[in-house]
Amino acid sequence: MKALICPEPGQLALIERPDPQRGEGEVLVRIRHVGICGTDFHIFGGKHPFLEYPRVMGHELSGTVEEAPEGSALKAGDAVYIVPYLSCGTCQACRIGISNACCNIKVLGVHTDGGMAELISVPAQNVIPAGGIALEDAAMIEFLAIGAHGVKRGGITARDRVLVTGAGPIGMSAIIFAKARGAHVTVMDTREDRLGFAQSDLGADAVLFADADAETNAARLTGNDWFDVVIDATGAAPPIERGFGFLAHGARYVLLSVVRQDIRFSDPEFHKREATLIASRNAQPDDFAEVVAQMQAGRVPTRALNTHRGSLSDGVQLFQDWSRPEAGVIKAILDL
Repeated sequence: MKALICPEPGQLALIERPDPQRGEGEVLVRIRHVGICGTDFHIFGGKHPFLEYPRVMGHELSGTVEEAPEGSALKAGDAVYIVPYLSCGTCQACRIGISNACCNIKVLGVHTDGGMAELISVPAQNVIPAGGIALEDAAMIEFLAIGAHGVKRGGITARDRVLVTGAGPIGMSAIIFAKARGAHVTVMDTREDRLGFAQSDLGADAVLFADADAETNAARLTGNDWFDVVIDATGAAPPIERGFGFLAHGARYVLLSVVRQDIRFSDPEFHKREATLIASRNAQPDDFAEVVAQMQAGRVPTRALNTHRGSLSDGVQLFQDWSRPEAGVIKAILDL
């Protein structure tokens, strides 16, 4: 089968490798679409903290069942998406129901080879019927579930004023699901085009340009009350640290981003607000179900989000083209 591999940072190659053999309790899936994630660009750029090379990337996956275990509810030809978090089921995290933070987790395309390949074999519990969602849209379920999980972790309600920092795809997913809960959502970014998209296509209520005047403008926007929930999706330490300054008293700060560096903040300022700092990692089954439900209800602008398409065979060049900011990629999808 064909596979797109990243042998080292900055390098990609389309290779031939043997078809995977379906293991016991696994489903063999023929990949049809692969969403390209910021994680993949970080892997390509050598910036991901949890990775060893070489690696076949790809964790935003949809396809059709090639072969399923005897007795499975799945059958050959079924349209499915893949939950890419392979959890052990026995560790402390799994025992308390947070398999998304499994102590022994292996994420497809990160800790183990992923789905930028024609076939993949994964545990049956990680293969979910697409529920009538078009397969090209089903390849976007995972990244949307990340935002849905962060919104859930933040306990967002209709009374909250929410600031999403970073208007990339993960930030956009947080906007979509915060708005679905009725919150008033402000978005902050350094790119005017992303801010415009957040308002015109995602329903953001207000925007802030992330310049030296952002704090002054945020204070004016909120009547000096600041934000009940701040969700960081920037993927960089300096804006994460800056985000602490936008917290209202009693606020929750949700970190969707993960970075290599230590994060520093003023403890007196954080303490006097009795604020809460929340990590949000991956997503859980109910988050995936929430995405599917919102897609089925027509509340996710999938056509607007999917800005770039191309084939796996052209992936070496396309991946490099799409990694440039001037390409204007929101969500790119490789088709097989």
